[in-house]
Amino acid sequence: MSTLVNFVTLVEMYDRLMERFSRTDRCVLRYKSGGKYKTMAFAELDEHVTSVAAGLAAVGVHRGDRIALISENRPEWIITDFALMHLGAINVSIFPTLAQKQIQFILQNAGVTVAIVSNLLSMKKLLQIRDGIPSLRMIIHFFENDSSDPMLLSLQTLKTKGQAFLREHPDYLRDEKAKVSPDDLLTLIYTSGTTGTPRGVELTHRNLVSNISASADSIPFSDGDSVLSFLPLCHSYERMAGYYAAMACGVNIAYAESVDTVFENLVEIRPTVVTTVPRLFERMYQRLMRRAEESAPWRRALFYRSVEVGKRYHAARKSGKIDLLTSLQYRLADKLVFQKIRKRTGENVRFFISGGAPLSRDLGIFFEAVGILILEGYGMTEASPVISFNRLDRYKFGTVGLPIPNVQVKISYDNEILVKGPNVMRGYWGDQAATREVIDGEGWLHTGDIGFIDQDGFLVITDRKKHLFVTSGGKNIAPQHIESLFLRNYLIDQFILIGDGRKYLTAIIVPNFEGLRQVGSGMGLAATTIEELARHQKIYEHYEREMNKMQKELASYERIRKFAILDHPLTIEEGEITPAQKVKRKIIEERYKAIIEKMYSELD
Repeated sequence: MSTLVNFVTLVEMYDRLMERFSRTDRCVLRYKSGGKYKTMAFAELDEHVTSVAAGLAAVGVHRGDRIALISENRPEWIITDFALMHLGAINVSIFPTLAQKQIQFILQNAGVTVAIVSNLLSMKKLLQIRDGIPSLRMIIHFFENDSSDPMLLSLQTLKTKGQAFLREHPDYLRDEKAKVSPDDLLTLIYTSGTTGTPRGVELTHRNLVSNISASADSIPFSDGDSVLSFLPLCHSYERMAGYYAAMACGVNIAYAESVDTVFENLVEIRPTVVTTVPRLFERMYQRLMRRAEESAPWRRALFYRSVEVGKRYHAARKSGKIDLLTSLQYRLADKLVFQKIRKRTGENVRFFISGGAPLSRDLGIFFEAVGILILEGYGMTEASPVISFNRLDRYKFGTVGLPIPNVQVKISYDNEILVKGPNVMRGYWGDQAATREVIDGEGWLHTGDIGFIDQDGFLVITDRKKHLFVTSGGKNIAPQHIESLFLRNYLIDQFILIGDGRKYLTAIIVPNFEGLRQVGSGMGLAATTIEELARHQKIYEHYEREMNKMQKELASYERIRKFAILDHPLTIEEGEITPAQKVKRKIIEERYKAIIEKMYSELD
């Protein structure tokens, strides 16, 4: 296991890592360039960080300045983040996929003075709105060439300025780092705003250091681990688990090329740990079920039989009562079926870390059966973000684990989950009223999630407080478990339950478009467009049959009476989902109001 050194700020963490590894050839980052993965050692990382930090100082970045970082996952994200820490500047992390209006709001609200962008699209967005952001005086970009625009500066030129600055001020960075204290603001992370205007979450060094230490204690990283990172670093979950906690333990981090290439990159990188969200497992499950159903009868039977053996084996293992027959059957199933499945993950994964949304209990059990362990955790940006986590030696599917060290969790009178600890944010940027709404006088953070603590101390989340439905018949419905059920079907990519205050439940479905085409082709509709397929009565009837099969395990009042199939996905750019892939229910209900009302009028 890795030894986590003591530190009270992220700057100290950085220095301890460099003291430990910079004189070695130890790899810290891997990234794709020119079609091949390249490595970056700690010493090389330090060179980049030093020159960027000095360059930022040279162009007038000072302690307390808010600097926007708008970039996908890549080494420059890490370099810039550490460089800002050196100066005591504040990293305002922004998803590059956000719409122009959302970016403008954040830059204005935070009073950003310098924006750092990774791609041309982000730079164009900024150039179009810069006149509306009085505080913004410079845009630094990751392209090689400088522009004639005096407001633009390339990262390479910034580094050159930094090297010249250090020759004149050799002690500047050392002196600035010494000023950084635990209660200094490290970052502003704007919440995704599923219900309203985004708010800037203020996280200090103390907040994040406490969470790094507690997370590293709960997540069994080792020196030999390699993490595949593909969730956005702008999101607090990936930033903590897949970056800060991993790096603090000496783990090397590899970046996937994109979300779409994750399965290919898994095989290339062969990581030992992967941080992800439930959607990855839902898609893996869909693919496996589809292959099983399309295979020869004897292969299909072997697959399902093997999965049942795997479930029985792991249940017996946990009880400490594995009989010889079950053990032999499991070895055979592993050789014939499970090893081939694990090969698609690179074969080396010790465990997956799942967060950001609820993981179906059935999915956890299924993947455990085939030898893929998923450890689910729970958190929110306002808690830096980790609150609870399932341990490698103590886990329970259907729960989000046990509270991490130094974090208290309790359930309020109305079943809301409350959290208290050094990880709880300082507050919302410039909004004391909003801060008082979520942090009470005793320091308890009101998460807005509904749940309970079971008899073994595991935390169980049932739904978001604001998402609970009450039908016109008075039935309370938590939509998440219903939506998770349908998302297991390979024909469905996105699923939004509708029904608050209504007599019946309906749904809006975004199909898996590849599956939609295949179904259409099987019906002789191969030449039909996606738009026509989504509206075709035969397609609707096919989806209805699939859904009726799945609805058998639901109570009568939980069943979907009618649904609409969209011919396009919900997107971040249109403001329909958050960068963390969470559906903005209010936006969906407003945008597709005509479709929703039509469904209910037909039911009535």
